[in-house]
Amino acid sequence: MRPKIEPKPIEKPVPSDKFIVSKTDTKGIITYANPIFIEISGYTEDELIGANHNIVRHPDMPRTIFKFLWDTIQKGSEIFAYVKNMAKDGSYYWVFAHVTPTFDRSGKIIGYQSDRRPVRNREFLNGTIIPLYQELKREEQNGLDAGMRKLEETLSKIGMSYEEFIFKNY
Repeated sequence: MRPKIEPKPIEKPVPSDKFIVSKTDTKGIITYANPIFIEISGYTEDELIGANHNIVRHPDMPRTIFKFLWDTIQKGSEIFAYVKNMAKDGSYYWVFAHVTPTFDRSGKIIGYQSDRRPVRNREFLNGTIIPLYQELKREEQNGLDAGMRKLEETLSKIGMSYEEFIFKNY
């Protein structure tokens, strides 16, 4: 078991000209980490390979978003999402993630790839995404289903699909 890392209010910048890339198996175990992922996360390649991708999960992230993400990619679809990750030193970094399934020749999902870039629209992140994630976390105190209902209710209220919402101000 890895030691618990305490989050720190220090944001690490993600270089605007770089992509953070990782690959996992179908259970979320990291099979590949590119050099920028290793650098930003603060983990060594040996610490990342074989670890569950949630090694970089920040506690501010609602479980609802990860459930929605996993439900989507396990059906064979791609997804985009704003994600707050936590580095080994407790600092954090926001990314705009694009997660896609990887298929074998027969069409079976054999893993996932996540390409992450820096967030371009900080105003949308600060004014919309962060408050939504805080609201989802509050709802999750009543269970994950409550968080999912809140996400669906929010999207219905604004009359947008998840994809439209995510790309609204990207």
